[in-house]
Amino acid sequence: MKTTNNLLSTVDPEITERLTANDGALLSSSMLKLGALASAPLVLAMASQQAFGQELPAEITDVLVFALTLEHIEDAFYRSGLDAPGLIPEKYVGIFNQIGKHEAAHVAFLSAALGDKAIHRPALDLTAGGTYADALTNFDTYLTLSQTFEDLGVAAYKGQAANLISNDDILTVALQIHSVEARHAAIVRKIGGKKSWDSAFDEPMSKEDVLAAAAPFLA
Repeated sequence: MKTTNNLLSTVDPEITERLTANDGALLSSSMLKLGALASAPLVLAMASQQAFGQELPAEITDVLVFALTLEHIEDAFYRSGLDAPGLIPEKYVGIFNQIGKHEAAHVAFLSAALGDKAIHRPALDLTAGGTYADALTNFDTYLTLSQTFEDLGVAAYKGQAANLISNDDILTVALQIHSVEARHAAIVRKIGGKKSWDSAFDEPMSKEDVLAAAAPFLA
């Protein structure tokens, strides 16, 4: 279990203790299935449902499906941008490549946590019906959309935190994702020559408002 413990060192010790106390074999099994993708959050996601012996409540499932929808958009956005020849200036390729890896990991975690309730990537239109027709040819437009998606993700996770409070494990990882999304937003704003913050306090967004903002990108 040494490798497993190393992977879980970034997760709250109480969660690690509960998982290993239930059945350490679950963690080893999850690591084998994940292979090179294994990380603390992904191992946790694959093991948690079995370890705690219960299905996720409908309210939490709804939040995770909502989050997965947003992560699918971000994942597709960064994959498409990195695949577009000459779109991202060379000096920023490493940054966007790392952000893209994070979004792919978020998709993998949420999909694993949801199991057979996970949704596949919906059909997307990254130009929002032509509003951003040069989204994948003009870096300034791409940067604007990147900031939009990252700010939206931060506000969305913040808005749903209260709905995850009944499951400490899922809430912990959701907050970990939230803080990473905030770091993405900060670096993207910096690249665009903007301040990394708007004020001393960020406002959450409701699910309805987030989906309304994301709807133009869902084909």
